[in-house]
Amino acid sequence: MNLAGVAGNIRSSIAGVPRDTSGCVPLTVDFVDTIGNAQSYEWNFGDGSPNITTATPNTSHTFNAVGTYSVRLIAIDPNTCNVRDTSYINIRVGDLRATLGFNPVKLPPCDAFQYRFDNLSVAPPSRPFGPQSFIWDFGDGTPRVVAGGGSVLHSYANPGTYNVKLILQDTAYCNAPDSITTPLSVDANVIASFTTPATGCLQYNAVFDNTSQAGQTWLWDFGDGTTSTAFEPVHTYTMAGTYNVVLIAYNPNTCNLSDTTAAFTITVFDSPTPDFSFAPVPAIENTPTTFTNLSSPDAVRYKWDFGDGDSLLTNSRAPVQHQYNTTGTFTACLTAYNAIGCDSTICRDVSAIIVPIVDVPNAFTPQSGDQNSVVFVRGFGIAKMQFIIWNRWGQKVFETNSISQGWNGKLKGVVQPMDVYVYTLSVEFSDCTKTTKKGDITLIR
Repeated sequence: MNLAGVAGNIRSSIAGVPRDTSGCVPLTVDFVDTIGNAQSYEWNFGDGSPNITTATPNTSHTFNAVGTYSVRLIAIDPNTCNVRDTSYINIRVGDLRATLGFNPVKLPPCDAFQYRFDNLSVAPPSRPFGPQSFIWDFGDGTPRVVAGGGSVLHSYANPGTYNVKLILQDTAYCNAPDSITTPLSVDANVIASFTTPATGCLQYNAVFDNTSQAGQTWLWDFGDGTTSTAFEPVHTYTMAGTYNVVLIAYNPNTCNLSDTTAAFTITVFDSPTPDFSFAPVPAIENTPTTFTNLSSPDAVRYKWDFGDGDSLLTNSRAPVQHQYNTTGTFTACLTAYNAIGCDSTICRDVSAIIVPIVDVPNAFTPQSGDQNSVVFVRGFGIAKMQFIIWNRWGQKVFETNSISQGWNGKLKGVVQPMDVYVYTLSVEFSDCTKTTKKGDITLIR
């Protein structure tokens, strides 16, 4: 037995507004038991409809006739000492609906922020508005004003944007306390201004940042024969060219009414045309591929993607050589960029024939400053390698796993003596075959 007892407390909401108890016919009301500790709930809506019982502490009901209804909730739990607890709420349903509306009017002089607010609300003919039917909230923190259906005056202390609210407080109307809110930009004059990037690439989606002062409505002319009335539009240019964008800002509550001083030129660029050729065709065994750049003259920088994981960024149009490491067909791509970054890409299939082979020079001249000043592993199709060089005392003087890294004859920054050095080389080729080599390298000074 629950000695605390069951309890019920009914609460209503209308159109999502908690604790609302009145509205216009037909009126749907959501009810809830705010305690919710019962096992079942018995509802009577006071309009002659049958009682209903629910296992959850909430329900909805639609009232289809004008009147005031006493809604009863009985919370039931047979395991408590009191078993039942009753709660009531009154719901008022009417058919006198008022339509709300108002219009702000700027009063002279220009440098004074004085406004007349014309109440445009409409009441049913059978029930005109009374002298206290409305509350005005001017959005600037000043006291609210109670008024009838006529106009009211208000002065703002400073320019700014204020949310003006008209509230219907007369409960003779079934839709009380409905309200409407309108933002009011208060300033002496409206000033049009905006920002946007000066250049773009096709297809260009121009984004406009409206920085106008006191504007309420807008007219954008994008310079290509199209317009918009959005506050901050996004406009797509589909053809390259230069466009003069003009913004007109309107505010009927300012002295100048509108301003057309905002204009800006946008230049839209087409992307460059990439193109290239390559040789030799057909592929020749173990021969680098030479790529020739044939892109349009407006291209100023380039990205080569050779299709094997290797790439090159360059500002030069000079031919580029690339050595493929395996036999196959590779998708090589060239991306061309113009001066503002517009880009376009073209791809072509390139064939390569690689016969695995490896060798090491038997002498080098580290102080010559020419191509013989560094000793490299030379070959084709090398996927993995380990290259180690020792001096005659068995000291390791160099080791690498990269075909692009060679020995410059130095150990700890010091050029080693002229002598014969020994190397070992183990290689795994791209076709998965393996080989090893040993030999001598003469360091010549």
